[in-house]
Amino acid sequence: MVCCFGKKDERTKTIEKELHKERKIMRRQINLLLLGSGESGKSTFVKQMHIIHGAGEFTADEVRAYRQQIYQNAISAMRVLLDARNKLGIAWEDPKRQVEVEKVMRFTVGDLLKGIDFTTFVEVAPIISDFWNDAAIRKTYEQRNLFQISDSCQYFFEHIPRIAMPDFYPTNRDILFCRKATRGISEHIFEINKIPFRFIDVGGQRSQRQKWFQCFTDITSILFMVASNEYDQVILEDRRTNRVVESRSVFETIVNNRAFSNVSIILFMNKNDLLQEKVPKSDIRQYFTDFTGDHTLVRDVQFFLVDKFEASRRDRARPFFYHFTTAVDTENIRRVFRDVRESILEQNLKTLMMQ
Repeated sequence: MVCCFGKKDERTKTIEKELHKERKIMRRQINLLLLGSGESGKSTFVKQMHIIHGAGEFTADEVRAYRQQIYQNAISAMRVLLDARNKLGIAWEDPKRQVEVEKVMRFTVGDLLKGIDFTTFVEVAPIISDFWNDAAIRKTYEQRNLFQISDSCQYFFEHIPRIAMPDFYPTNRDILFCRKATRGISEHIFEINKIPFRFIDVGGQRSQRQKWFQCFTDITSILFMVASNEYDQVILEDRRTNRVVESRSVFETIVNNRAFSNVSIILFMNKNDLLQEKVPKSDIRQYFTDFTGDHTLVRDVQFFLVDKFEASRRDRARPFFYHFTTAVDTENIRRVFRDVRESILEQNLKTLMMQ
């Protein structure tokens, strides 16, 4: 009997030792919650963390899945452009192209969700490339703030010959541009300088936001992402609400939530590259009548948008952190996250030392 108790005590000690080790790791773990409206760049940011602080490359299975998703992205985006061209009444540069339209439009939402294989894609790839070269499609694309289309479609249209090759193997950059809406909650842990960072990515569409509350416990910091180039666009859900106004409303709810009184909230004004392209073409004063700066200067537009979010905070004594980011630019994210990481660790240093 004594022998049995001895074995049990040893087992108990081993279990307690493992639990103690696990608790120690959990106390040291930095939990980062990624929030923001749909298509603000949260999932792209997580991909960058995988490249910078993870394996550096994606697995063969992941790459195969992304390849099919890239095929889907290209077909889906061209369907949107063809439909928009028709609704906007923009005449074809070459009317003969109209006979090819049905070959792209025949794909249903169900077809696209099931996945597009290489054989299917290679049949329509030359047609998509030909459409992209027509002035009517380019003119339609220039008016994309009037309809819903992914920002990354131009990248894939310009790489159609390479994507349509039998041996096409998506690069990290291809994968960063690949778009797939996040459904539910996904978690990713990366060990950075011996400290585990847990990233929690949740869908940003309105229908997904009730799931956010499941992730609100034990959060160290919130990275709130805004697509800064979307000041002239409306959200998919109601096609009326300005996307930046929607993001600001969500940010206001989060930043003033008592549950986050001790949580640092860092604002990422993302898609800075697209903002720089848009500012000279789209006058922000048409969408925000309170804009008083130089509407042609990117810097004026940037700080106007930052001020919109900053002004929504009730606790003025609380530190306010923000960064201008381009989620598809690995070096930009590497630099920004290094600064973010240092500020998060500095804020949590006392807690970490106490534990």
